[in-house]
Amino acid sequence: MTKVNAGFFVRSPGRVNLIGEHTDYNAGFVMPLALERGTTFQVQPRADQQLIVHALRFNAHDQADLANLAAGTHGDWRDYVRGTAQALLDAGYQLQGAEISIDGDLPLSGGLSSSASLEVGLGFSLLHAQGITIAPTELAKIAQRAEIEYAHVNCGIMDQLSIAAGVVGHATLIDCRSLAIEAVPIPAEVAVLVIDSNVPRTLAGSAYNQRRAECEQAVAMLQQLDPSIQDLRDVSSDLLAQAADQNLFNDVIYRRARHVVSENERVHKAAAAFRAGDFGSVGALMNESHWSLRDDYEVSGPELDQLTELLRAMPGVWGARLTGAGFGGCCVALVEAPQVDAVIAALGPAYQAATGRTCEAFSTKASALTVEEHRA
Repeated sequence: MTKVNAGFFVRSPGRVNLIGEHTDYNAGFVMPLALERGTTFQVQPRADQQLIVHALRFNAHDQADLANLAAGTHGDWRDYVRGTAQALLDAGYQLQGAEISIDGDLPLSGGLSSSASLEVGLGFSLLHAQGITIAPTELAKIAQRAEIEYAHVNCGIMDQLSIAAGVVGHATLIDCRSLAIEAVPIPAEVAVLVIDSNVPRTLAGSAYNQRRAECEQAVAMLQQLDPSIQDLRDVSSDLLAQAADQNLFNDVIYRRARHVVSENERVHKAAAAFRAGDFGSVGALMNESHWSLRDDYEVSGPELDQLTELLRAMPGVWGARLTGAGFGGCCVALVEAPQVDAVIAALGPAYQAATGRTCEAFSTKASALTVEEHRA
């Protein structure tokens, strides 16, 4: 008779990216942190091969046999669930069934990685039910594979890895080529403020694919100067300037490349400034990141620009930028902790007066993936 382990709870955080936007799929550098908000899994292992999932936020249910998941064929939330289970099986893990209730408090279209939170948390849950431990990097790779192959989103690995490898009280500096990770402390006097603009990211998917293609064009052109270049991560500001002087590419491709090259540099500068306790410099780099995303990468929008401008004018705010793919979604700001409540209170009315829209803001500390066994 198959042994059934006791039930348990898993909390899988969302993520907000402090700096390093649209660099992950260019093999570059990012510095996200795992949020206190996230996705919760109540898991009861089963003795059979049935995967039963209750998606409480959608008031929806799904049941599938692990031997016949039909992953990637539904066009809805089930592709993420079944795809994660299938990706684990593809990687050679032996799974048993489970009944899982899933809930969460992340905005579903705000750019805070609700899908990666689901994939990482579900993958961890299915393995924990079997008593299997997995390295964060391996879990992130499997979750990314689920999203690419079964949810059909050609994503980088930043979201999954920042959630799987999150450290309490720290941002995570990630090299998206080597997947090397370095924890960067976020001290208590610093509040990370996340603001949902309540603008749906209707253009984010198509623009994301277009930007990826433009970056690939830039790499192909830059290889004429240096054949060793594999990704924009390999390009220095000096080489990019040399290419511009030679009219190697048009203005649009140049600006796309300039954003990625300069953003990689900003990530390293921000990590160094955090370590030095120079939060004013971190904020200035976040501002520069937003302006680069607005002007060179062209993925911002009027509401995101308005939000960040309002934030920069408020006492106690070091800097603000859009976070995520852009075209709506969320902003992130670095705020003096004693000022964060006042900033939240003032921001909503100011944003509504300027745009006619409401916004939702919350402060967060850096969190991590957790598991808690059921108590008898």
